Amino acid sequence: MKMILFLFVCAMAMMIPTVDAGDKPLRVCFIAAAGEYEPDKTLPILQKYLESKHKVVSTRVFGKSKTDLPGLEALDNCDVAVLFMRRIELKGEQLERLKKYCTSGKPLVGIRTASHAIQTWLDLDKEVLGGNYKNHYKDGPLTDVRIVAKQHPILDGVQPFKSRGSLYRNTGLAKDVTILLEGNNGEATEPIAWTRLHKGGRIFYTSLGHQKDFEEESFLCLVSNAIVWAAGRK
Repeated sequence: MKMILFLFVCAMAMMIPTVDAGDKPLRVCFIAAAGEYEPDKTLPILQKYLESKHKVVSTRVFGKSKTDLPGLEALDNCDVAVLFMRRIELKGEQLERLKKYCTSGKPLVGIRTASHAIQTWLDLDKEVLGGNYKNHYKDGPLTDVRIVAKQHPILDGVQPFKSRGSLYRNTGLAKDVTILLEGNNGEATEPIAWTRLHKGGRIFYTSLGHQKDFEEESFLCLVSNAIVWAAGRK
């Protein structure tokens, strides 16, 4: 009888869902602008994937010009911001609001052109992301995406794959970064995904983010894990 009761208790325990941060939804702010890699079209793919795996409340801040990014007030209430745009020329209050978020130790996830997201604040790359963007290698060769970190929660479920995107030149990273992935295009090997702490806030950046990358589940898994990790969630 005792054994039956024990097995019943164990079975009931396995049915109890894992509670994350008091079961509060993760508030994610996706920031993008129309451009070369069409983040206004690809980020919704990531958003849908993330929402299928986690309890999330998403906000989109999608600009349609290089000088205007309305809706950045959403940064005031989000748990983590995801940045994917290229050489936006923000000024005034919008620039200061984005700067305030990125430099105040809050969680940030940067995708591909986030390293040169803001033409009027290119120091974002080295100051916050810990990067050293120096343009990219020629288009054409596929990039072999290789896992180099021995173990990290961001890499759970991530497998090596090939990316259509040109390999970014990023050697000379900040000394406090942890490299998770490297890419090789047959000519060179470069770091392509890493983490760091900035003023106590968790930062993740990847130079992946070509349109075709969003068709790779390992890429979607990588960035989704990074968003959850950056926010300090399970």
